[in-house]
Amino acid sequence: MTSEGWGTPPVEPISQHYIVCGGNALAHRLVRELVEHYEVPVVVLVADRTRDHAPQIEQLSGVAAVVEYASVTEEALRAVSIGTARGLALVEGSDQENIHAALSAQNHNPDIRIVFRMFNQRLGENIERLLKNGAALSGSATAAPAFASAALGRPNSVEIEGRYLHIAFDDDITSDRICVVADQIDRQDLSRIRLLPEQQGGDSAEFVRLASEFGDDGPVRPGGIRREPVVPAEADPAEEPGGRAALQALRIEPREPIDWRRRLRWRLLDTMRFFTSARMRLVLLTALVAVLLAFGVLWYLNRNFGWTVYIALLDLAGAAQPDQPGDIAAGTGTGGFWQRVAQVVITICGITFAPVATAIAVEVLGSGRRGQPRNPGAGTRDHVIVVGLGNVGTRVATQLHDMGVPVVCMERDPQARGIAAVRALGIPVVLGDGPFEQQLRRARLKHSRALVAVSGDDATNLEAALEARHGNPGVRVVVRLFEDDFAGHFYKTLDNAASRSVSYLAAPAFAAALMGREVRGTLSVLRHVLLIAELKVADGSGLIGLNRHDLEDPGGVRVIALRFAHGGSLQWNFPDRTRRLAPGDQIVVAATRSGLARLNTAAVAED
Repeated sequence: MTSEGWGTPPVEPISQHYIVCGGNALAHRLVRELVEHYEVPVVVLVADRTRDHAPQIEQLSGVAAVVEYASVTEEALRAVSIGTARGLALVEGSDQENIHAALSAQNHNPDIRIVFRMFNQRLGENIERLLKNGAALSGSATAAPAFASAALGRPNSVEIEGRYLHIAFDDDITSDRICVVADQIDRQDLSRIRLLPEQQGGDSAEFVRLASEFGDDGPVRPGGIRREPVVPAEADPAEEPGGRAALQALRIEPREPIDWRRRLRWRLLDTMRFFTSARMRLVLLTALVAVLLAFGVLWYLNRNFGWTVYIALLDLAGAAQPDQPGDIAAGTGTGGFWQRVAQVVITICGITFAPVATAIAVEVLGSGRRGQPRNPGAGTRDHVIVVGLGNVGTRVATQLHDMGVPVVCMERDPQARGIAAVRALGIPVVLGDGPFEQQLRRARLKHSRALVAVSGDDATNLEAALEARHGNPGVRVVVRLFEDDFAGHFYKTLDNAASRSVSYLAAPAFAAALMGREVRGTLSVLRHVLLIAELKVADGSGLIGLNRHDLEDPGGVRVIALRFAHGGSLQWNFPDRTRRLAPGDQIVVAATRSGLARLNTAAVAED
């Protein structure tokens, strides 16, 4: 294959299709989303049919063609019929490559919908303005909140106009919940979970029950003759459903408060890394005791605390003015023999302290100028260890740091792009290619609260998690895993553990964006994903005239907020379920992937 690329174009001419460029895990999940939930024709452009996830993508039913080109060139875009496509997703390659491909695609087809992956979100926002119909998304930014929250043992949240939506389980569910989003939760068998099921005993269940009792088919017969209701049989305990999960809202984003006394203790312990030698500690401690005793002598002789501090500091710096023989003969000396002895002792001890202080300053300032990351110190406590400083690891470490949580990073590649980013935040980094046991010891595993393994390899992440659990049985582990079956075994084997998939979290957002819908965020229900999306009812949309029953009854969707066309704030849990949507209305929904795909299909049904 040459640098220009030799590809295999689709066998038959195709139009109104969607193009996915990439053969990585995110591309694999995205293609599955499009063909299984949106049921649209998809053409995939990969660099090599035999590498990464390309073979699995080619086996998916519903994929119109898999085209092989070394890079996304003009020739490659023509081979996948870019001129007649409805949408293009660029989910592999660097930011620069994706920008170039997006602009080239727009030149071929000005009306095409373009969604491209960007690590630099600020740059992505600026590129969006250059595109007629484009959106820049970051897979790592979409998935990072789920990893950070899992490390702290709490659900991640999505902010909607000042409210932070999150998932609560079982006993943590409160009476002011927005809606129940899952039932039959069995952590030993994740396949049993029902996410936004079609039949749900939500807040309106009691009204439905009353209506059925007093309707024509209820226990009241015409003529006023009351019929005794049928008492349902008691449920078999073996058939009792499992746990539940509900969507709830917080007014403020919860932070991790750390007491200032603990921070002060950590800082003091951290300074001990400069005094690793027992002989040095003994010398410095002896000098400190001598200075304190000499300071006491000066204070006793002069009875003036302020002057004593002043003269002691000058003596430490070697700048005190000594007595002259003439002053002593005239009786104008500073205080006699013992004061001069005390000043000499302080000056000698100052000579001892000065080199140590200079060495510490050079170490602290010089390491930053040399571009070297800081190693974790002895005061590092109650921290989270992040293994892998790729796109996801960098996002997770940054978010935990912003939340006030101490973080230590581990990375084997000294050229990893995330090292410079975390170094700028002052986050310690353990570099090296040694065994995990040794690296985790350097990262102070014994004193950590959690470990997040987010490298690009499932086996490496699992190895880090198992080694961490061996070194600290009480540490919480969060592992990035792609395979669902692998994750299921992981949940069954380890307690106080969680697994997340970056592609599983990000793919629904990319698919919805490709369809022109704005996904505000994703919430994790164990290994399942709940999407929080905003939909605006445009003129001619198939959503016009539908009410909440029409949207929710088929399952997979819950309308959690509504904004009327005339403006105003969002109406949370709007009580009128029969009100029909009008042009200009805006709804916020919690939906599964298939549920949001159904809404997208309905929205464009009449466009």
